[in-house]
Amino acid sequence: MRRACITRKTAETAITVEINLDGTGQYDMATGIGFFDHMLDQLARHSLIDMKISCQGDTHIDDHHSVEDVGIALGQALAEAVGDKTGINRYGSCLLAMDDALVRCALDLSARPYLVWNVQMPTAQIKTFDTELVREFFQAFSTHGGITLHVDQLHGINSHHIAEAAFKSVARALREAVEVDARKADAIPSTKGIL
Repeated sequence: MRRACITRKTAETAITVEINLDGTGQYDMATGIGFFDHMLDQLARHSLIDMKISCQGDTHIDDHHSVEDVGIALGQALAEAVGDKTGINRYGSCLLAMDDALVRCALDLSARPYLVWNVQMPTAQIKTFDTELVREFFQAFSTHGGITLHVDQLHGINSHHIAEAAFKSVARALREAVEVDARKADAIPSTKGIL
């Protein structure tokens, strides 16, 4: 049962995340932040991981706490759902084009979190969403999911397209990484024997 449910409650946010790694990409997002919900929809749809995420946060201050804490909770859910990582591919990559934007992602579910983020948004905001929060989300997701995550923007002039290409490329790489390797379904994908 490659599923997880994480509840996180702080003085700033109250979050519930439910995921199913063997889903079809169904999603139900309610963070109170329209653009962020749209990005999370893309993450679920293109990873084929079913996701249900709700967040009540202090968005009257700004969106930072909600975005970061959803990243934390989603990373924790992923780590729980993959368990000891027996049988998974472990690695994933994607080169994704979206109109003017071209974004490359490579990741390793290594339990060694590290984020390399070479993405430059041309604008500070997409409507009312601070574009710097895209990196904050992936930093939290990487750290708490135990993911070595590299995201590189090769082209792009539109902030919406760049952000969406980043989420989609991570999603497609994640889909590859969490899938079970039919030839090694009973083995942990490491010469160490543990991840």
